[in-house]
Amino acid sequence: MARFTAPRFAVALLTLVIAAGTPAALAQQQPDPTWSQEDMTRIVQQVQKKLGGLINYSVFDWITFGVHGKTLVLKGYASRPTLKDDAARAVKDIPGIAKVENEIQVLPLSNFDDRIRAQVYNRIYTQAALRKYNANQGSIARAMGPGGRGFGMMAGGITQNPPIGYHAIHIIVNNGHVTLYGVVLNTMDSNIAYIQANGTSGVFSVDNDIIVQGSTPGSAPR
Repeated sequence: MARFTAPRFAVALLTLVIAAGTPAALAQQQPDPTWSQEDMTRIVQQVQKKLGGLINYSVFDWITFGVHGKTLVLKGYASRPTLKDDAARAVKDIPGIAKVENEIQVLPLSNFDDRIRAQVYNRIYTQAALRKYNANQGSIARAMGPGGRGFGMMAGGITQNPPIGYHAIHIIVNNGHVTLYGVVLNTMDSNIAYIQANGTSGVFSVDNDIIVQGSTPGSAPR
């Protein structure tokens, strides 16, 4: 069986670098580049490192970034307002970045969404084929989250105390609508994650934006 060895900060695989191909390619797309190729590479790496070091970034959040001139634009979803603020603070002093535009959307605090987060998480990460994407190595006790099956029934439950460790598949829940992000080894794993999320009681819709490792960006199954 292939072993999944993605880095701690999987968002890096779906940020500006994945969207544009390489830092050099992104710089070439800009009519008036403000950073050299060397600076672009350095800034991308430093942004990834800073965002990856955020201690409150969890399986229920997803952060991407891009550039406009010397402005860094943060996008994505935060399950807690503190993460949005912390992300901007973490990157604003990187040399070369003149301004940070923080367009991260803070998700609503909802007992309904929190219950869905817990249920989708449990359905995905207790699947034998998907346990390799969880740093907890498929432990069902850990997959159930702190407090077990009943956890997450109250607003702010599993959102405020999410499962620990690296997760390759991120679960974004917004008013009952689920979007899956991340990187997996093959199409079958992506499809399993989608089926499990889509079969969760109370979920209104599921978008599968998981990318298969090595595939062309934008070609992931939906």
